[in-house]
Amino acid sequence: MGIVLLVVVAFAVIGLIHFYIWKRLVRDTTRPGRVRRAGAVLAVVLGLLVPATLIGTRTGATALAWPGYLWIALMFYLLVVLLLLEIPMLLVRIALRRRATTAETATADLSEAVPAATAAGANAEPLPVKEQPAGTTTTAPQPRDDDPSPTPPGIERRLLLARGAAIFAGLTATGITAYGARTALSAPRLDRVQITLAKLPRSMDGFRIATVSDIHLGPLAGRAHTERVVAAINRTQADLVAVVGDLVDGSVAELGAAAAPLRDIQSKHGAFFVTGNHEYYSGAEEWLAEVERLGIRTLRNQRQLITARGGAIDLAGVNDIAGEGTSTGGPDIAGALRDRDPGIPVVLLAHQPIQVHDAADNKVDLQLSGHTHGGQMVPFNFLVRLEQPVVNGYARFGDTQLYVTNGAGFWGPPVRVGAPPQVTLVELRSP
Repeated sequence: MGIVLLVVVAFAVIGLIHFYIWKRLVRDTTRPGRVRRAGAVLAVVLGLLVPATLIGTRTGATALAWPGYLWIALMFYLLVVLLLLEIPMLLVRIALRRRATTAETATADLSEAVPAATAAGANAEPLPVKEQPAGTTTTAPQPRDDDPSPTPPGIERRLLLARGAAIFAGLTATGITAYGARTALSAPRLDRVQITLAKLPRSMDGFRIATVSDIHLGPLAGRAHTERVVAAINRTQADLVAVVGDLVDGSVAELGAAAAPLRDIQSKHGAFFVTGNHEYYSGAEEWLAEVERLGIRTLRNQRQLITARGGAIDLAGVNDIAGEGTSTGGPDIAGALRDRDPGIPVVLLAHQPIQVHDAADNKVDLQLSGHTHGGQMVPFNFLVRLEQPVVNGYARFGDTQLYVTNGAGFWGPPVRVGAPPQVTLVELRSP
């Protein structure tokens, strides 16, 4: 029953959004007729495209993926821009209404003055009337049946205002969407961050971890996307590579070939992987086995001692929260850190930033996470902040430090605005 209610609400929201966009872009900018009807039909088609895309991509029908997801992004930014225009548009309409009221008052005052002038002239001598020749009649001009009826000035001004707003919203939303698509489909940028660990041996000062998350192989991101990400990772020449979840959106049968370039990841001390929530929508057990086959070590509530340069760190990894109730199980930070040497610093790989609270309770030195996409499409970052303690970048929770990377891929619309795809090189420093 809950799922049915959710579907009904989702369809209602989609319908209301498309009705609002149609009202502002079509009904308010056109007169009744063929163009308005065509706009209504287009709005209905685009409204149905959204659920068709979301359902189709989950069931393997990907034909609508590109047009559907691009329209979702464009629809979102049309909605945002049009809502932002509501207040200035309201102020302009109020100003026009006051101006029209002032003009009507002036016209009324003039009409009251005319009868008075007429009455004053009634007592004056009548002017002589020129006689017309016999047989001549005077006919007043008659209006033509095909003359268009004049549009009241107020209506014409409102129409022009609505058209101006629609053009501005359309161009702005299209420009933002195009920019976001170009950003999302480009190679991830490399960001560098230095983080000091109090217990890091001096011999390991400068130890580098290439951190990547949310690659999201799927219907719109295939093998070429993986190759771009792997190339970006390898350019870092990192000591260790951490892949912190949400690698795929599909089964091994569908995306195994797209994931194959992951075997080319290069690092001195290996590559490690923990699950994200999307692995549990795509067959987590199969993907854990496939990732291992590609030469990447999976950490399932486990800890691996990394020895380098005469020192050591504990690299721990936990399952995502979405694993609770599945065969892999949910996260168990305490179990992963059981019997550890408290003198060795711990770096925890956990997909969701919200796990930092448990990490702090277990005295983790540094947690590396993803999941948020940095918000992916501004202003979604404000909504993400309601769920996660950090959207992207660095934060501190007591003695536990957290770094959240933007992720290298995208989910849903192939669009990133304000959160470019990213591979982060985390350089560990000793005090």
